[in-house]
Amino acid sequence: MKAGSNLERVLTEGNFAVTAELGPPKSADVETVHKKADILKGKVDAVNITDNQTAIVRMSSIGAAKLVLDKGLEPVVQMVCRDRNRIAMQSDILGAYALGLKNLLCLTGDHQKFGNHPTAKNVFDLDSLQLLQMFKRMRDDKVFQCGEEVRNSKKAPIVEPRLFLGAAENPFAHPYEFRAIRLKKKVNAGADFIQTQLIFDVPRFKEWMKEVVGMGLHEKVFILAGVMPIKSPRVIEYMKANVAGLSIPDALIQRMKGASDPKEEGVTFVVEMINEVRQIEGVRGVHIMAVEWEEIVPTIVERAGLLPRP
Repeated sequence: MKAGSNLERVLTEGNFAVTAELGPPKSADVETVHKKADILKGKVDAVNITDNQTAIVRMSSIGAAKLVLDKGLEPVVQMVCRDRNRIAMQSDILGAYALGLKNLLCLTGDHQKFGNHPTAKNVFDLDSLQLLQMFKRMRDDKVFQCGEEVRNSKKAPIVEPRLFLGAAENPFAHPYEFRAIRLKKKVNAGADFIQTQLIFDVPRFKEWMKEVVGMGLHEKVFILAGVMPIKSPRVIEYMKANVAGLSIPDALIQRMKGASDPKEEGVTFVVEMINEVRQIEGVRGVHIMAVEWEEIVPTIVERAGLLPRP
């Protein structure tokens, strides 16, 4: 065990893992975080705390993660490269680990032009691969990115952050032929688990997983398939037209348009997706991204036969 987190234990013991997302509020409202944590507690093994998602200012991922941890739900801290340099990143992770946070997802981050401060200066001192490498060295080699030991003084003990490191991967972005190779780079950089981009195109995902298995990567990293419940036809149409790196079949849009109850149809669809990806070799869990719809996650997990959690 590298970090001893619940998520690591579930995966290491061979269980099919379930994670979800919890979006912090655009305020200092603690009750919003607590309410979402109560909804998800006992239904998932861990929950991602997003880091200023879509480049919009929100409660910090580390702060919200501590609130979630105090409610008895294990968080996965997300950290993006957009907003911090390597000094701040290492400092924040020392603080996060000291607060009891053991899971970290390393991301590049959405460009600030998509958020509510489009003229803000970005950082991108490191990319997501370098971020993984830096934190792996802190954990395994007990040194900072500069090479100094993770200790307060020469006589003080080394207290390194024991983190279960994750990354994201997109099987659907062009050029397709490099997607499995990119996953290999993240595994080599230090990823212990991977959460994929949203899956709507299962045949394309199966092709990618076949390449991943052929390279033996499924034996080196835990892969969690990203799925999403669809609220309405308008949501899926918007995503197809505006969100890069997704593969959304036209048949799915027509299915949602023809549904008498789109929300119910969206839940049925995501349960079907979970049951299908569970059968794919190398998939070790699912990551449910119910954006600002956390209350639907318990229903999805129950209908997919994934309760009780280990």
